[in-house]
Amino acid sequence: MLRTLFLISLLIHSIVAQKSALPPKAAAPAPVPVPATATAPAPTPATAPQLTKWSTLSGNEPLVIARGGYSGLFPEGTPDAIALARDISILLCNLQLSKDGGAFCITGSTLDNATTIEFFDTKQSTYNINGKDVKGHFSVDYNSEQIAMNISVIQAIFSRPSAYDGLDPVLNLDALMSGKNPPRFWLNVQNAAFYHEKGVKVVDIVLELLNAYQIEFVSASDMGFLKSLIEKTNRQPKVVFQLLNAKDVEPSTKKPYESVIKDIATIKSFATGIMVPKEYIWPLKADKYLGNPTTLVADAHKSGLEVYASGFANDYFTSYSYNYDPTAEYLQFFDNGDVVDGVVTDFPSTASNAIVCYAHNNTLTKKGPTLVISNNGASGVYPGSSDLAYKQAIDDGADIIDCSVQMTRDGIAICSNSSDLGPDTNAMTKFMSRSSKVKEIQPKSGIFSFDLSWGEIQTLKPHIVKNGDFQRNPANKTSGKMVSLQEFLEIAKTKDVPGVLVNIQNAAYLASKKGLDIVDAVSSALKNASLVNQQVLVQSDDSSVLSKFKDNQSYKRVMYLTEKIGSVPRKTADEIKKYADAVNVPKTSVIEVYASYLYRLTNVVKELKDANLTVFVRTLKNEYTSLAFDYWSDPNIEIATYIQTAMVDGVITDFPATSSRFVRSPCSDINNEFSILPARPGELLKTTPLQDQPQAQAPLPPLEVANVVDPPLPPVNEASKPAESRAADETPPAADDATPAAADAPAASDARTELANCGFSAAAILVLATLLHRN
Repeated sequence: MLRTLFLISLLIHSIVAQKSALPPKAAAPAPVPVPATATAPAPTPATAPQLTKWSTLSGNEPLVIARGGYSGLFPEGTPDAIALARDISILLCNLQLSKDGGAFCITGSTLDNATTIEFFDTKQSTYNINGKDVKGHFSVDYNSEQIAMNISVIQAIFSRPSAYDGLDPVLNLDALMSGKNPPRFWLNVQNAAFYHEKGVKVVDIVLELLNAYQIEFVSASDMGFLKSLIEKTNRQPKVVFQLLNAKDVEPSTKKPYESVIKDIATIKSFATGIMVPKEYIWPLKADKYLGNPTTLVADAHKSGLEVYASGFANDYFTSYSYNYDPTAEYLQFFDNGDVVDGVVTDFPSTASNAIVCYAHNNTLTKKGPTLVISNNGASGVYPGSSDLAYKQAIDDGADIIDCSVQMTRDGIAICSNSSDLGPDTNAMTKFMSRSSKVKEIQPKSGIFSFDLSWGEIQTLKPHIVKNGDFQRNPANKTSGKMVSLQEFLEIAKTKDVPGVLVNIQNAAYLASKKGLDIVDAVSSALKNASLVNQQVLVQSDDSSVLSKFKDNQSYKRVMYLTEKIGSVPRKTADEIKKYADAVNVPKTSVIEVYASYLYRLTNVVKELKDANLTVFVRTLKNEYTSLAFDYWSDPNIEIATYIQTAMVDGVITDFPATSSRFVRSPCSDINNEFSILPARPGELLKTTPLQDQPQAQAPLPPLEVANVVDPPLPPVNEASKPAESRAADETPPAADDATPAAADAPAASDARTELANCGFSAAAILVLATLLHRN
C-alpha cells in the first residue's frame, strides 16, 4: 500500500499535469490522494484548452488506451500500472477466462510470458487455436482460485524492470471494477472461439460483465462472437472489431484478416470501430523503413467506423524511419491525413504528450534559453562529422553544430570524432598497413588522421556508428563525405546556424610528435571564415589550449571534462573560470545512475553555475537502452530532467531533432499549465523492494584543481613536420620510432598530480619551454 501511495505521488508529479488537456470525461475521476511521503505538492489540473479540430471521426483528440495500465514500467494489470495510467488513458484488459468463468486480464493465449505459472505447474498443454498449435499453460485449465492464489505477474519483456516481478496477482476483472473508483475500461476478448470449444460460456460471461460494470468499449477478433454479443444485449458499449496480423485467420469466416478488412461494409454492420496493428496504416517495407500509407483510416471514416491502432511501445523496435524516437512514431499517426481515433500503448504518457504537446506543430514563438548542441552533427541519423550529418542537424533545429578537429599529415584541419579514423570510416580496409599504436592517444592500435594526407582521407567513406546493438539508419550508413574545418564553417555560414563549437584534441602530442599546430590551424580557419552571425565556442580538455584563445572576447571557451565527478569545490571552479566560460560534463556526473535507476542529483551543475560558468551536458540519445527506467523509455523525459531539474544550459545530443522539438514545445516550460515534467532522481528506486535497493553509495570523486590545469603547450617540433613540398598523396613519414627525436608530449590533465611533485627542475624546464615557445 505504501509503495502504491508513493507511486501515486510520483504519478501526480510526472503525468497528471501533462494530460490536463484531455477533453472532460463523462464522469470526472475522484481526486488522487497525496500521501505524506510526497516530496512535492500536486499541481492542480487545469481546464482543457480549445484545440484545433482533429481529423478523427468525432473531431476530438485521439484516445490513449493503456494495455494493462502502464505496462511499459510495471507488470500488466498491477495496481501500480493502473494507478500510473488511469488519469491519462483508458485501461485495456486483454481477457483470459478460467474454466469456472473467472475473468482475468493478461495478454496472450497462454499465461506463460507474463506470469509465474511455471512455478505453480510445470506441466504444459497443447491446444489448437485458430488453426495453430499453441503450447503452454492455459487459463482454461485452472479454476479462479488457483489463478488468484498461486500465480503472480511479471514483465514479459526482459529490458523492462524486473524488480516488480512476482509482487502482485493476476488482475481479477471483478475485483477491479467493483471497487470504489474503477478506471475507464476497455474489454478485449481474446480467443472467444477457443473458450467456447472448451465449454466456457464466453458470451454469457461477457454479458454479465457488461451489465454489472461501466465498460465503454468491448472488442474481439472473432466476428461471430461480436455479432452474438450484440444480439443478446440491450446495453450497447462501443463494439470494436480487432484485426490480428494480416495472415492470421479470422475464426468465423475462416478468411485471413487481410481479406476480411477489405469488406468494410460488413464490419460496419456490427461494429462501431476497428482495432488494427499499426502496420495496417503505415506498412513497413522489408528494409524496416516506412512504406506508403494505406487508405484504411480514410476508408473506415467514410463508412463511419473509428480506427484504433495497436502495438505501440517505447521499447520495441519499429522502423528506422523514426530514429528510435517514440514521439515521432505517434506523430506519424496524429499529424498525417486522417487521424486515428486512438492508440493502444504500453507507455500512455508518451502518447498523451504527443497529442497535447507536439501534434499540430505545437511550437513556441520563441524557444527557451537551453541550447541544443549536436554531437558530431546529427550522428544518430547520418555518419558523424559528415556533411550530411551537419546539414541534418541544422535542419533539425540545432542551435550549435560541432566539429572535433583532427589534423592530417599535410596540415589540413578536418572534422572527425576521433583522430583514429578506424571506427567511423572504412579506413581499416583501405589503409590497414598504416595502422599504428599511439599510447598518448589510446591504448589500442588505430589508423590516425595525422598519418594520412587530406587527399587520402577524402577517399574514405564515413560510417554511422551503432549505439550498442542498435543499428542506426542503415540506408545511409555510408552516406555523405568527410569535411575539412573550412568546409564545416562554410556549411554553418551558408545555412545560417546560430553557432558553432570547435573541439580541439591532442594539441600537445600533435605539436611535439607530428610537428602540427592544431591551435594555429583552428585560429586561422575561424579568422578566415569571418563568422559574423554565428556564436563561436572553442572547446578543449586542455587548459593551455583554451588559454590561447583568451584574447578573443568574441569566442566562448568551453572546458571538456573527461572523467565522472561528483562535486566541484569552489577553488576548482574558480580555477576553471581562468580558462573557460563554460564546461562540458558527462550526464552521469550530473545525475548518478544505479542499476538503470536514477540514484541522485549531484551538485556539479549548481557549483559550476555558482562560479558563473555555463554548463553543457553530454551525450543524450534516443535509444531506450541509454535511458534510465525513470525516463519511461522516453527521451523527452530525460531532456526535461536535465533542463528542468539539473538546470543545464545546453544539451549535447546525437539526435538534435528530439531535443529541438522539446525546447520549442510549450510543454517544455515547467511553469506552463501543461508541462512535460522531469523525473525525480531516486524516487522510482524507492518503490522497488528493499532487497533491490542499494546500500548508500559513496559519492563520486570531486574535481580537483590538478585535474583541470595543464602544462603549457610545447613548441611545434619542426623536425617532425612533413616537408611542405611533400605531395598530399605521397607515402607518409616513417613510424614514430623512426621519426627524428622530439621531446615527449606533456602529461595530460589526469596525470597532473604526479607532475606537480616533480620539483624545481621540472618547473624550470617548463618555464624555459614556455619562453622558447613565445619567442
